[in-house]
Amino acid sequence: MKTLIGGAVAAVVGLICLIVWFGEFLQLLAGAVPVMLLIGGGLAIYLGYDEIKDTWKKDTSTDASKTGDVEKFKQEIDDLKKEIETLKTDKPGA
Repeated sequence: MKTLIGGAVAAVVGLICLIVWFGEFLQLLAGAVPVMLLIGGGLAIYLGYDEIKDTWKKDTSTDASKTGDVEKFKQEIDDLKKEIETLKTDKPGA
């Protein structure tokens, strides 16, 4: 209950202060908005650059792994061909 009463009193005092010092509030707002936009824009640029950098790293790592996968699959195919040939020659009754 104390919190509710304290919050109501703070809201009323804040509203009164906003009405009394409305010109100063607008000055503060006029000074704060450009700063917030600059900080927000800088953060967005940094995050976008970081995301692009991660994408470049992922692309180069997948290209390298594709080459390794191709060699692995070629080796596996060769092993399977050899196994098929040995099964053909070891066929009982043939």
